[in-house]
Amino acid sequence: MLFCPKCGSLMTPKVEKGKKVLSCACGYTNKKISPEEARVKEVVKAAHSGSYDIVSEDDTTLPVTEALCPDCGHDKAYWWSKQTRASDEPETKFLKCEKCKNIWRDAG
Repeated sequence: MLFCPKCGSLMTPKVEKGKKVLSCACGYTNKKISPEEARVKEVVKAAHSGSYDIVSEDDTTLPVTEALCPDCGHDKAYWWSKQTRASDEPETKFLKCEKCKNIWRDAG
């Protein structure tokens, strides 16, 4: 792995006039490439669609606690916690009403 002496970016292999060279996005090209560097064939970029399919919304695996729903007044809710801020701050506790499925954050 080599970095561009001009801008510091990672150089990638490509073929120029039938020879393998290392080039940078800034335009710099390294004409001398070692046999070890020549073994690198290509750089593969992962594609990401940006969307996910929800397979199941089964809440039965979540623990249940006594909590008053602010929407319907039901007294039981599923709960879970998640780290939503910096790691040195406490987790956020979320609640989901058993009856109306309303989700809210625990205030306490």
